[in-house]
Amino acid sequence: MTPSADSVNSLASPTLEALGEDGVLARILTRLPAPDPARVPVGPGDDAAVSRIEGRLVTTADMLVEGEDFLPAWCDPVRLGVKAAAQNLADVHAMGAAPHGLVISLGAPGTTPVDVLTGIMDGFAAEARRAGASVLGGDLSGGPCLIVSVTALGTLTGPAVLRSGARPGDAVVLAGTLGRAAAGLDLLLAGCAPEGAPADLAALIEVQRAPRPDYAAAAAIAGSAHALIDASDGLAGDLGRVARASGVAAALDRDALTALAAPLVPAARALGDPDPAARSLHWVLTGGEDHGFIATVDPGRIPVGWTRIGTCRAGDSGVSLDGEPVADTAFRHFTGDR
Repeated sequence: MTPSADSVNSLASPTLEALGEDGVLARILTRLPAPDPARVPVGPGDDAAVSRIEGRLVTTADMLVEGEDFLPAWCDPVRLGVKAAAQNLADVHAMGAAPHGLVISLGAPGTTPVDVLTGIMDGFAAEARRAGASVLGGDLSGGPCLIVSVTALGTLTGPAVLRSGARPGDAVVLAGTLGRAAAGLDLLLAGCAPEGAPADLAALIEVQRAPRPDYAAAAAIAGSAHALIDASDGLAGDLGRVARASGVAAALDRDALTALAAPLVPAARALGDPDPAARSLHWVLTGGEDHGFIATVDPGRIPVGWTRIGTCRAGDSGVSLDGEPVADTAFRHFTGDR
């Protein structure tokens, strides 16, 4: 379960400027679990961490910027910490790697209550533990808004699973969910408060605020997948990246997508959509931030926990449904579209 958030608006919580950098760091460091000394002989608190790794190093980075990637009114600090860790750990797993550690850098105005940062660290550390990763350290800075920047490290003992490995005849398979975070975002934009929402709608909002990637499923397919990707930008967008990199066409199965869309229909109805089924399918095809995993694999080697949603075919690269191309309309930074 996602841990409960600290109260971040309490007048009893001192601000960052009242505590100063050393005082804030002292509070943050006490929230972190001690790393496994066999893997991380020197953890947070020194000039740098020291790790022991086997195999090749996998590195990825991502950030969350207030007003661009999240709104504090919708995402409390603990959930924000979970989300920041999850989106990076999912990328490590999408390379077929095992997570090793996370480095987190935080920027915030001096007037920010310190409980905001300690709440972020609580959620961040909890998600790191769930994935079997250590928190190695990070940095702290003042800034005009809240910024959470994360670097994740993983290790590979076998081949990396690239986007370019899909083959004609491969099954396209999914672990996790698609479209739920997008439905949850649209509910939040429409003013649906998660605390008072019906359980089925609140569950969709929770995926938007604190996604829970299926790390175990990603690890289970790493040795057999020909291609693997974290569907952070939606099915059409990320499967399209696989298809282009591999030079194949990906044909999606309508029955499989309809089953994925079924739990989203109540959200479309709540939003007053005249065609709830179509809206739900659109969320599945284009919605990101669930951090479900998409892989291509020999049809006879689909592990437990994965669902077949399509087939790779020879031909022009791209994604299709019922023979028609599926447009990628996922959000991209700097375009002005949301």
